[in-house]
Amino acid sequence: MIRWIGNRFAMITALLVLFYLFLPVAYTFAFSFNNYKKSNITWNPEGSPTLKHWKDPCGAPGVCESLVTSIQIGFLATVVATVLGTMLAFAMVRHRFRGRATSNVLVFVPMATPEIVLGASLLTIFVQGFSNVGLRLGFWTIVIAHIMFCVSFVVVTVKARLQSLDPRLEEAAQDLYAGPGSTFWKVTFPLVLPGIVGAALLAFSLSFDDFIITNFVSGNETTFPKFVYISYLRGIPAQANVIGFSMFVIALALVVGGQLIGNARKK
Repeated sequence: MIRWIGNRFAMITALLVLFYLFLPVAYTFAFSFNNYKKSNITWNPEGSPTLKHWKDPCGAPGVCESLVTSIQIGFLATVVATVLGTMLAFAMVRHRFRGRATSNVLVFVPMATPEIVLGASLLTIFVQGFSNVGLRLGFWTIVIAHIMFCVSFVVVTVKARLQSLDPRLEEAAQDLYAGPGSTFWKVTFPLVLPGIVGAALLAFSLSFDDFIITNFVSGNETTFPKFVYISYLRGIPAQANVIGFSMFVIALALVVGGQLIGNARKK
């Protein structure tokens, strides 16, 4: 018995870790079918399970409005952070300039700083520094804050992709009389594109999922994570479970689809 466990220790450990990771997801999925009356914290055996929450995911007041707000913020933050982060990654990998080493260190600062510190600092900046120009806590302060911490993750992801490229491919293009512009758009950019797409997906997920920094700088604006937190005091509505599990399925489908496309391109 001990020998059998020893031979399968890695597999057993992996299964236990996966069970631990996906247990909250299973809870979210199960309670999306809960036929509760006042609170969705405990399972109601009377009339459960039910599909009424899946038929009307916007049935809870404010849940779809907060979802739309999170998607809008995530989209704007992702686009800006991806553009800025990609350009910064190219500058740090392909060019030598004074302060390059310092820039590499500064990129990691937002990633290493606790979110509660970033949130409190941004709140102070927005209240004391930008209130005079008419910027109030709300939608745009959330977008600015999300761009700030998403840029670092984009830089790290795209930079890793750039450093893994074979420089001989670009040299071969130049030997075939391709100019700098043609080399970039026909060789470099297609090779870096998977890293840029991966960085954009990571930035969107971080923006959509963020609560701590958002809670500091959101004012009266409500995002989906903030809605879930506020709803917890009176019981998270099952519609939030439906939306949360649906977002998980969509993210999983994107990851699996990207992996399948990558494997097909390699073959």
